[in-house]
Amino acid sequence: MDLYKAMTERRSIHEFKSTLIEENELREIFQTASWAPNHRMKQPWKVKMFQKDGAVDLAQLIIDSYKRSGFTDGYSEEKAEKMMEGIKKFLLKIPHHALIYMEKDQDLHRYEEDYAAVCAFIQNVQLAAWGKNIGVLWTSSPYISDEKFIEEVGLNEKKHKVVAVLQMGIPERIPGAKPRDEVPVIFCRESFIKRS
Repeated sequence: MDLYKAMTERRSIHEFKSTLIEENELREIFQTASWAPNHRMKQPWKVKMFQKDGAVDLAQLIIDSYKRSGFTDGYSEEKAEKMMEGIKKFLLKIPHHALIYMEKDQDLHRYEEDYAAVCAFIQNVQLAAWGKNIGVLWTSSPYISDEKFIEEVGLNEKKHKVVAVLQMGIPERIPGAKPRDEVPVIFCRESFIKRS
């Protein structure tokens, strides 16, 4: 697929078919995405994939996190339970959940470099998947910062940073394009430093 076409025609997908994607095809997408730029070739991205029964467990952990965060505060018990059931039902319709994480570097500058590299990796995942007619939704819901959630998915909150959860699958529906604002680019053609 033409790169410019992929960048402009890719869409965030919110509705997926129940079809499971072959694991080798998913591995190929992540491997292709690893050509993202990264400092000192650290390749800081790590992927934990939840599908089938693993996706059922992940959905429950997400619901538990929402409840802990006070997401349902102010609602009646019946209304809150109905909301959580709706969210869980939605999550279970998604065939693949790729939790993208990295190890935390204690040096702030290196931490930020790694985080930026992982975000570049995620965009590469989206483009590589789109080239195979696979849709992705890049999510960064509050539960990815919930210490208990992080521990329950098998990571160490002190050691790991969850960057995103990518919802992946064959698109049921592809939404239309949303226009982009013009990017403000400032060209500095003349010297702007005052010299004595």
